[in-house]
Amino acid sequence: MGSKPYRNKLFPPVEELVSYTASSFPKRLVKPFFFTVGFTGCAFGSAAIWQYESLKSKVQSYFGDVHADWMDKFRPQKQGNLRKQVNKWWNSLSEGQRTVTGIIAANIFVFCLWKIPAMQRIMSTYFTSTPACRIICAPLLLSSFSHFSAWHLALNMYVLWTFSSSSVSFWGQEQFMAVYLSAGVFSSFVSYVSKMVTGRFDPSLGASGAIMTVLAAVCTKMPEVQLAIVFLPMFTFTAGNALKAVIAMDTAGLVLGWRLFDHAAHLGGALFGVQEYRPWTGAKPSKPIKTKQGFIIPEDHFVQETSYRADFKI
Repeated sequence: MGSKPYRNKLFPPVEELVSYTASSFPKRLVKPFFFTVGFTGCAFGSAAIWQYESLKSKVQSYFGDVHADWMDKFRPQKQGNLRKQVNKWWNSLSEGQRTVTGIIAANIFVFCLWKIPAMQRIMSTYFTSTPACRIICAPLLLSSFSHFSAWHLALNMYVLWTFSSSSVSFWGQEQFMAVYLSAGVFSSFVSYVSKMVTGRFDPSLGASGAIMTVLAAVCTKMPEVQLAIVFLPMFTFTAGNALKAVIAMDTAGLVLGWRLFDHAAHLGGALFGVQEYRPWTGAKPSKPIKTKQGFIIPEDHFVQETSYRADFKI
């Protein structure tokens, strides 16, 4: 059994934690490793299918929208000022903000479950990640939607909302969801490895690991963008320097054994985000190759298609 339970306002109280010897270290991480690899592959595969179907649906509905606009002139208008205000607010959001709205709603829902006394045991089992528990695979994902403290939830969701527009603009909605979910699982697995190495099995929860991936990707893509701290808006700094400072702080916390945050999960998320937009400098321009000129089909042999559907056959 572990030592005296560690109390932290960010994490729920845990009465007992099982410690493992060095010999059980590889065996305990086998299932989480395969779960992380399998989930990441399924997430990006599903995102590719989703992206294809979304593009196909947009092409097919191109002419349907024209017909719908014509029919709206004869259709009675919807009643209700509240509904109109909600639709107006929703349409004013960017694509990234609309994407993360569902993620924020899921985090708020899980936070409310923590406040139900009858759910405490289930939440501690499935929504906190530690290799010292019996269930070790599902919490890799579920813990990234779990917050025990209100200000921890508010801070994480604020950062996610702030960087949502930039990240979705160069990832796309489908790839953003794949990256975000995979980052949550990957950062939790890095936390597992750190806890097995250090022997500290404190439970972890929160979306910080996945959000660090979004933050690191944006800072790597746009290192010269000026950022500021929400409580100190008068001090500005570049995104590149902010990423370096965050990584340095989490590295120091991991080495010195700080227990305020899960610094290993933060570093895992940052590494995942940097790799997503790591600039490729090893490519070299290919040398021109001399080839013999082949037969050129005359232009008048091509079929000139004039149908308005011709542009949508690719």
